[in-house]
Amino acid sequence: MLFQYHSAFDKRRQFRAELKTDRTLQFPGAISPLTAIQIEKAGFDGVYISGSVLSNDLGYPDIGLTTLSEVTQRGRQIARVTHLPSIIDADTGFGEPMNVARTVSEMIELGLCGCHLEDQMNPKRCGHLDGKALVSTAEMLKKINAADQGRKMDPHFVIIARTDSRASEGLEATIDRAKAYIDAGADVIFPEALTSLKEFETFAQAVSVPILANMTEFGKSELFSYQDLSQAGVKIIIYPVTLLRVALKGTHDILSIIKNTGSQNSMLGQMQTRKELYELTDYEMYNQLDQSIYNFKV
Repeated sequence: MLFQYHSAFDKRRQFRAELKTDRTLQFPGAISPLTAIQIEKAGFDGVYISGSVLSNDLGYPDIGLTTLSEVTQRGRQIARVTHLPSIIDADTGFGEPMNVARTVSEMIELGLCGCHLEDQMNPKRCGHLDGKALVSTAEMLKKINAADQGRKMDPHFVIIARTDSRASEGLEATIDRAKAYIDAGADVIFPEALTSLKEFETFAQAVSVPILANMTEFGKSELFSYQDLSQAGVKIIIYPVTLLRVALKGTHDILSIIKNTGSQNSMLGQMQTRKELYELTDYEMYNQLDQSIYNFKV
């Protein structure tokens, strides 16, 4: 989108206002700027930008190999094309507390509305795998406090604290961590890999800020419905890798068909048409703009 009608500040303020309502928000994960436009046109509440998707798209596993510049620039590319608020995966913050402060300030400057930081040690692992090692609560508090300091240019920026402690420390200890993270400045808690709706409900009732649920496929959490999670008290639901999984499966299938049959003709009915792509990218608006600039009379 060449022209934005809502500034990043407006989107952050909008997101803050939505967090105060009773409505549960859905944030599908965009795998590109174009899919972020699709998410908006489909009527969702916001756009999620997954660190796992970015790592995988670059051909890496999700173990913290991406850099601050790679993540923030991809975040900017996605956030700029939509009027929806965008939240991004900041992994462990790209370093020590001072680095975390810079991470947040960079994300604010590049148009993001919020990010989540996690309490894993590097090298980090996917939140739904076993064998994760955590930093101490005290160490995570330093990072959250640094993130809070880093958003001084816009206090509307939302800091989401992710904790991966459920599997290794149990639910009650995870809630204790979350309460400490809130005291340090976290606006939202992201309890990773909870195993039941009852756990989400218990968590939501135990903390004083909204909670986020990760509905990633093939993980430790069942794929609970929007209605069930909403009733359990979840405020934000993310679907981080769904679009990537569908796209990769579709890519695999069409490549196999072309290789085996010599033509993609049998798959035309499953493709977006040229007309639909032009509508998605607002081709006609750009054409009209071009004509208004070059075909004028003094």
